[in-house]
Amino acid sequence: MSCDPDALRRAPMVRVLRALALREVSSEALVGACLSAIERDNPSLHAWTHVGADAALRDARASDQRRAQGAALGRLDGVPVALKDSFDVEGMPTSLGLPPRDAWLVHDDASAVSRLRGCGAVILGKTAMDELAFGTMGSNPHGGDVGNPSLPGRASGGSSAGAAAALAAGHATVALGTDTLGSVRIPAAFCGLVGLKPTFGEVSRVGMAPALRRLDCPGVLARSVQDAGMVLKVLAGYDAGDVACRARRVPLALPDWDPAALRVGLVSDLRSLGAAPEVVDAFRAAVSAAGATLGHARPVSLDLAPLEVAASRRAALLLMEADILAAHGDRVEHASDRTRGLLEYARSRTAVEAMAAEQRLDGHVVAVRRLFEEFDVLVLPTVPTAPPALGAAEPANLADFTALASLAGCPALSLPLPGGMGLQLVGPRGSDLRLLELGEVVHSVIEATLEAS
Repeated sequence: MSCDPDALRRAPMVRVLRALALREVSSEALVGACLSAIERDNPSLHAWTHVGADAALRDARASDQRRAQGAALGRLDGVPVALKDSFDVEGMPTSLGLPPRDAWLVHDDASAVSRLRGCGAVILGKTAMDELAFGTMGSNPHGGDVGNPSLPGRASGGSSAGAAAALAAGHATVALGTDTLGSVRIPAAFCGLVGLKPTFGEVSRVGMAPALRRLDCPGVLARSVQDAGMVLKVLAGYDAGDVACRARRVPLALPDWDPAALRVGLVSDLRSLGAAPEVVDAFRAAVSAAGATLGHARPVSLDLAPLEVAASRRAALLLMEADILAAHGDRVEHASDRTRGLLEYARSRTAVEAMAAEQRLDGHVVAVRRLFEEFDVLVLPTVPTAPPALGAAEPANLADFTALASLAGCPALSLPLPGGMGLQLVGPRGSDLRLLELGEVVHSVIEATLEAS
């Protein structure tokens, strides 16, 4: 029985893997359908910066040959993948949202890319992003603002804008982005996808361009929580070349939360934290729909105001500006006047001010650790507003809800809600698999409840 590759390119990865295993479709046909869609859509969508069509088709044919010969297969064998343009891919420039230049051509894959290739995934190419990962709207003066296939005319979110838009448009089966203060979860919410930021240090960043080394994480964009979990298991692992990677003595913690005893911290007073009325309504509806899946015990109302997340996010931005200048100083001259102007702020600050920002972020880490002495999971919106119009000004507080987890190095999972909004689950460091298990149940219940209403 054959399967239409053009329809399959929009399917969850578990369905794609089944179709490949049953020979309902070939990887070459699926990758070809994705490449045709990219060629058709990208002139208006602006989601891709580099597409390696010949290499992708070659790797897809190699996957089909392995399958035909009964050879050993990787976990993601034949699956087409999109990569944010901050990951090094052999033979492609790493442009970081700037105009591509031959001088930026790289000759080695990033660690995460090597892991994907090692399990048989087919790399399609590189996706668009905000300049130097410094933005949350998918705005780019060089390649054009990235469109939102799920909500045409609305922003796609950033900075992993192209990865989210490409996945939402059916150009790939799964996508890899980076998340420093919310750069995977914000576009995931805006584009109706699942977004996962792992525990800081769980996935190697070698070959991934830095934005703020203290917080940077490779992240996963997917159509289902199950898909995100499968990709995390491929990516996670110790890498001596990354100072943040941790050498584990045991595997990732297995899912072992008891739903009957789950301690849920439900963020309250969202309006005082800057959430728009439509976000508050969508959040309450989602929590109500989730019901007992968030634990039989009544969730405890949690006031985030004492954490002063917005102030800590601003402190992180100072460090991010300095880190970008230090890491990419020779490239900054190619950025727009707006981005150069924003980065200049760091040049005017002192080392003492930078150290004060570091100390503030240390305080946030400790405060969140203490929260997890009381709670197993925190539940809050992903974004404070629905997606703004394409080309609109960037809301100053767009990353405030995602920054909570980022600043503390915690894993966070964004589940899609109608209207380009998201429900966010945050767990303590190392609880990635537990969070994914909970997220899978919560997502399925919310979807079923909202569809029935």
